[in-house]
Amino acid sequence: MRAAWLGGLFFVLSLLLQVFWIRIQRRMSLTQAQKSYGVGIDVEIKAATPSMGGVVFLVLGSLALLMDRSLDSLILWSLPLAGGAIGLLDDGLKFFSHSSEGFRSLGKLRVQLIVCALWTGALFLDGRLGFWPGLPSYWWLTIPLAFLGSAGMLNAVNITDGLDGLAGGCTLISLGVVPLLVPVSAFNAETVSVLFFMVAGFMFFNLRPARTFMGDTGAHFLGGALAALCLVNGRILALLPVGFLFGIETLSSAIQIFTIRKLNRRVFLMAPLHHHFQRKGWDETEVTTRFWLVQAVGAVLLTLALLSLNGPAGAF
Repeated sequence: MRAAWLGGLFFVLSLLLQVFWIRIQRRMSLTQAQKSYGVGIDVEIKAATPSMGGVVFLVLGSLALLMDRSLDSLILWSLPLAGGAIGLLDDGLKFFSHSSEGFRSLGKLRVQLIVCALWTGALFLDGRLGFWPGLPSYWWLTIPLAFLGSAGMLNAVNITDGLDGLAGGCTLISLGVVPLLVPVSAFNAETVSVLFFMVAGFMFFNLRPARTFMGDTGAHFLGGALAALCLVNGRILALLPVGFLFGIETLSSAIQIFTIRKLNRRVFLMAPLHHHFQRKGWDETEVTTRFWLVQAVGAVLLTLALLSLNGPAGAF
């Protein structure tokens, strides 16, 4: 019952705060310069759209932490809040420099790695790291994998966030399978409910044509939240279904960079993968809905595969 009313509360708060924040962003012209090497579609529209909607995630995430000041809550919310703060710095630098480039990539990566290393260390000291129930967990393997998984998710959601509603919709799908992947507990139920309805409120304004974008602030926050839900519950393998499409998008960018630098050729018309299909002539909504479908199919199939390893993890 508490999970239900918390979900309703955070949905209403998300809607109201986004309306208020969108108005402030428009008055302050908090928009983002478009990349000169971007896909070149709807440039003027997107350039005029408020681009820091993820600030509301930071506010609501902080509220959720204040409402439940337990150790579980502190450990879980610390990663998305720290990730969102890194994204906020990046968004702020882009705005004040009137550029599409904010925090230098290497500098941002270093900060991300420090945050994820400290957070992973805290999980290890608290005895929370594990692959999956019934599988052996060796510290020399779980620590680096949890570290890479948390840092990877921070960036993967950000890479995926390139079309109206794409990253937010995929996040809702991921949150939809989390109840099957983590243990039954009031804390898990309430946290997933808060996150789901927080994102649902944002999606009301982010579906095409978007009235606001989540920006790096929101993408890093959501990446941290998805990673935290899996890792705090000792289920590194849960990152596979939860981050399915995010991983594909990241892999496409990695392949593109490698082939350009080492082979002097392109595999995709443009990376990440969603831009490749835009360049092929697909409408933005067409790409988004098909990618949602891919995320749903991949997340469900991988969830079923994991559940078969040791039986159901339980549902809320």
